[in-house]
Amino acid sequence: MLFNNRPLLAVALALGMHTLAAPAADLIAIGQLPGTLSDASGRSALLENGVRGDLLGGIGSGLAWAGGNTFLALPDRGPNAVSWNAGVDNTTSYVPRFHTLHLDLIPAPDASTGLPYTLKPTLIGTTLLFSHVPLQYGGVVAGYGAVPAENTVARHYFSGRSDNFDPASSSADMRDARLDPEGIRVSRNGRRAYISDEYGPYLYVFDRATGARVRAIRLPERLAVAHKAPTGDAEIKGNTSGRVANKGMEGLAISPDGKTLFGFIQSPLIEDGGDGGRSNRIIKVDLETGAVQQFAYDNYLTDKAKAYNSSELLALNSHELLVLERDGKGLGDDSKASVKRIYKIDLANAQDVSNLTGEAALLPLAPSKTLFLDIVAKLTAAGIPVDQIPAKLEGMAFGDDVVVGGVLKHTLYVANDNDFLAMSPAGKSNPNQWFVFTFTDADLGGSKFENQRFEDSRSSHHNGDQRHNNPQED
Repeated sequence: MLFNNRPLLAVALALGMHTLAAPAADLIAIGQLPGTLSDASGRSALLENGVRGDLLGGIGSGLAWAGGNTFLALPDRGPNAVSWNAGVDNTTSYVPRFHTLHLDLIPAPDASTGLPYTLKPTLIGTTLLFSHVPLQYGGVVAGYGAVPAENTVARHYFSGRSDNFDPASSSADMRDARLDPEGIRVSRNGRRAYISDEYGPYLYVFDRATGARVRAIRLPERLAVAHKAPTGDAEIKGNTSGRVANKGMEGLAISPDGKTLFGFIQSPLIEDGGDGGRSNRIIKVDLETGAVQQFAYDNYLTDKAKAYNSSELLALNSHELLVLERDGKGLGDDSKASVKRIYKIDLANAQDVSNLTGEAALLPLAPSKTLFLDIVAKLTAAGIPVDQIPAKLEGMAFGDDVVVGGVLKHTLYVANDNDFLAMSPAGKSNPNQWFVFTFTDADLGGSKFENQRFEDSRSSHHNGDQRHNNPQED
């Protein structure tokens, strides 16, 4: 399809959208991989719901730059949009994984989009996630066991199935096998992948070459729930505090120097207002000391009179972050996208809210936010109909700088989670997609952009298993 450029204001008026200041970031490329492809896991056997275990889908839940044209793409807990058993929320024994991709920006006009660059995605490899220490799995459900058939004495694979937990412990138990990965970043030496999880919520460190978990970062107990359940509804009803079911640690950012992680709780904690509330929490972790701070974030959009889920974080520098907020509308559920926005916040003078509870206490301490990019406005201005904008834009990553019109610009990649559904309910193609935007320092309103710096990591895929090097590992 040829996307014809149109004035942003005209598009906004035609769609009845609230008129906003036009962001300066520009769309330069769109790339996609069909949702019917197989990944490189070798797990082609059918899951409990009849979906292939190697389906290349959902890979925009998280996106991390690894230097050059290399990115890590993260699916979540697997294909649970196809019904098979409501007792486990239709989750399956899909083994969580990340994919290594090459996203090549080719400086040549793309005839299919009319944009100045062509984006060519290539799948390089798939890495399954496992623990050397035995994990706690669930039982048999409708004739299907929960323990992965590929398990060995030294490899205990994680699983997306929601019943894989020890009912006697809180959701902070790192021995639980259930894993719902949502955010991913790469360590400065290129050898580790930091992954955030919604079930715990957790922050885990995996060996990038093998997929072995090498460290579990201890998070505040208050983020967990005391009573776990295999369905979200039961888990919500069974708890009065902690993270909302399926709304745990969603976004993840890493500071440019690689020393700090920023995690995002997708919805307010139950005691802070729960799902639909305004007071999300950003978790800051010092990777050397393990020290944790918490900051409030107001996810309310005044022009929409509604709070929205926050899907991803990116660090502009050591204290300023980009936050992706979105609705669940668009391609994937055959509706029209409305809210997909990236905001900028500054935590430099923000107060730690670790000891505070409740929306009334948190909101006054939330840092102000300014609009950085209205993605829906940019995509519609490029001629993309609102019903063709992916419903779940969830992954963000910076990449290498590029030259556009003789000007050196920074790049921002945004990815979609297609829920492993190659087709929408109405039969529309629903591929894995990436949208590439560019911006300059002048577009940041006085903020300083520092891209992540990597050490020489040429040996990172041949370093072997180093699980005995860190006292905080499994």
